[in-house]
Amino acid sequence: MFYRAWQYPWVSSTCPEAGIAIRTMIALRPYQLEVAKAVADSVLNRKGLTFSVEIARQGGKNELSAQLEVLLLTLFIARGGNAIKCSPTFKPQTVISMMRLKERLNQWGYAGVWRTEMNYIVRLGNARQIFLSADESANVVGNTAHILLEVDESQDVSKEKYGKEFRPMGAATNVTTVHYGTTWDDSTLLEEVKQLNLELERKDGIKRHFRYDWEEVAKYNADYLRYVEGERERLGESHPLFQTQYCLKPIHGGGGFLNPGQMAQLQGRHNRRRNPDGAGVYVAGIDLAGEAEEGEDAALRALKPRQDSTVVTIGELEFPMSPQSGDIGPKIRIAEHYWWTGKPHPTLYPQLVDLLKNVWRVRRAVVDATGVGAGVASFLSRALGKSVVNPFTFTQASKSKLGFDLLAAINSGRVKMYAHDGSEEYREFWFQMAKAKSNFRPNQTMNFYVDPAAGHDDFLASLALLVEAARYTPRSAHGRVREEQL
Repeated sequence: MFYRAWQYPWVSSTCPEAGIAIRTMIALRPYQLEVAKAVADSVLNRKGLTFSVEIARQGGKNELSAQLEVLLLTLFIARGGNAIKCSPTFKPQTVISMMRLKERLNQWGYAGVWRTEMNYIVRLGNARQIFLSADESANVVGNTAHILLEVDESQDVSKEKYGKEFRPMGAATNVTTVHYGTTWDDSTLLEEVKQLNLELERKDGIKRHFRYDWEEVAKYNADYLRYVEGERERLGESHPLFQTQYCLKPIHGGGGFLNPGQMAQLQGRHNRRRNPDGAGVYVAGIDLAGEAEEGEDAALRALKPRQDSTVVTIGELEFPMSPQSGDIGPKIRIAEHYWWTGKPHPTLYPQLVDLLKNVWRVRRAVVDATGVGAGVASFLSRALGKSVVNPFTFTQASKSKLGFDLLAAINSGRVKMYAHDGSEEYREFWFQMAKAKSNFRPNQTMNFYVDPAAGHDDFLASLALLVEAARYTPRSAHGRVREEQL
């Protein structure tokens, strides 16, 4: 049995509460049990160790945490004390953790025994599991952790918040602490704790850092294996989200947005199409010149730096003949570019409408509606219809998703640029792709851009908006397949 392997004299087979908790641990997978044993050993022997646990996304870290909480509440049911768990947000993360613990307590025979106090405490006998938010605005000072201190999604918790308000909660009790999460960049709280733990391991040989990537999790779950393989195909193995969330490899600062391999994948072999093929399905990404950005606030200008060109990227969509549930979206063949520099928006209105409506007959157009772009997007929506025109406002979150989706489309070979044609548009497109940079923020977000000192990023932004426009579902389940290769 679980407890016999550790030989804790006061946890005996005659203790029914311990028996219930011990059975909960048996349901865990081997890698989860490895962590549970190490944490429980530190708690029960008052070692006060700090652990870091990286488990690939959906690999069972929340289940491990809930089962561990059931065990410790059981073992301290008479003695009492507080265990504390914090999450980056109260809703939904803290709420989900509370729900999971309650479900596990019911599952293992404690229905009607546990109690809720003050909407954020679960009590079993004299032992309490306290759930707190680690949001910057949360008031958590004054709580004491006697049994265990858990930090969920530690990579998204502020170092300052943890250091000033959560870490001191266990000072008087030498509490054992566990940081759970998936890696992100090399500046997070989780990465800091991890590096310290690895250094301590080298000194005393006590394992404090536990890492289980998707391949380890997949050994015990065939469905998970199929799912992650699908994500690898959809995102591409080099995609930041796949590398961090599944391979558990941190991002080291920023750098180039596209690597040489991705640049090669983006290059297509088809010819630029000056005129549409009547049977084609076309979409457009429209990045607007910031002609009047002086009136915008500083936050918007930071997200959407000054640009003096409007770029329209037309893409032709290619749908599979037999769509399947695992399809990652239509292929996007860049057909044409339109590029206007220094041309005021009002003078562009009739030309944009004619090109989109009468020339290319686009099925979907995503238009930059940030700041002054809102007026153009509104005009186009009235002229072409709301079902065709989709305004896009740049925020930190929306631009981050746009960048990740663009990388996924490039990595999977879905989007291709036309072959070299000697044009200025072709040269400017590749100049911006080569100059594009990225940096990464907390909460799994990123920014992509061209440094204003190096040039503009209007072709880059228009390409990203084109990929967003390709989220188009044709009326027929069967699309048109070209014989010509991308």
